[in-house]
Amino acid sequence: MAGAGNAIRGSRVGAGPMGEAERGEAAPRQAVTYFCSHDHRSVVTFAIEAAVPDSWDCPKCGLPASLDSENPPPAPKIEPYKTHLAYVKERRSETEAADILDEAVALLRSRRKAGEIIF
Repeated sequence: MAGAGNAIRGSRVGAGPMGEAERGEAAPRQAVTYFCSHDHRSVVTFAIEAAVPDSWDCPKCGLPASLDSENPPPAPKIEPYKTHLAYVKERRSETEAADILDEAVALLRSRRKAGEIIF
């Protein structure tokens, strides 16, 4: 018979609140503001000795953001989805495709005449 209070209770090593006395002082920080083309402002905190990147993805819309509030980076151009057939048509001309199709059909017909079973 299992009791209702069967759960294991406790904590792991290092769990629980720690103060600065136990973990040490926090590194000095700087707040950097980034601007995207949708007029969003994102404030990101970095350590003072860290290299601040020139661009940052806006957490609100996902567009790239920069440090320049007057000239935020433009939205990247999104290319439409291409099917496999579209990629094939980029590599092959219509005559090449027709030649390949004719070869494949001829091969299938020759196998049928020979009595091979094709799955």
